[in-house]
Amino acid sequence: MLTISENAVEVIKLVLVGGESSEGSGLRIASAEQGLQAAVAEAPQEGDEIIEESGVRVFLEQEVAQLLGDKTLDAERDDNGELALAVRD
Repeated sequence: MLTISENAVEVIKLVLVGGESSEGSGLRIASAEQGLQAAVAEAPQEGDEIIEESGVRVFLEQEVAQLLGDKTLDAERDDNGELALAVRD
């Protein structure tokens, strides 16, 4: 199962609060044309794996859950100094 670091939890909390998300919402990670796409979702879609960590919820598309099963979702600063989520081994 995907592990979520404390840094990633903080970033996800900022995203959810900034978007004024409703209770029960979370960050959904799904496959996209060029890799993975993360977006705020009000609820998981059918078949999504749900991971809860330190008060945040992450919904993983079934295919993505298999791909990221032994990985860690972390956060790092990009070249512009902005916080961004990253997947680590």
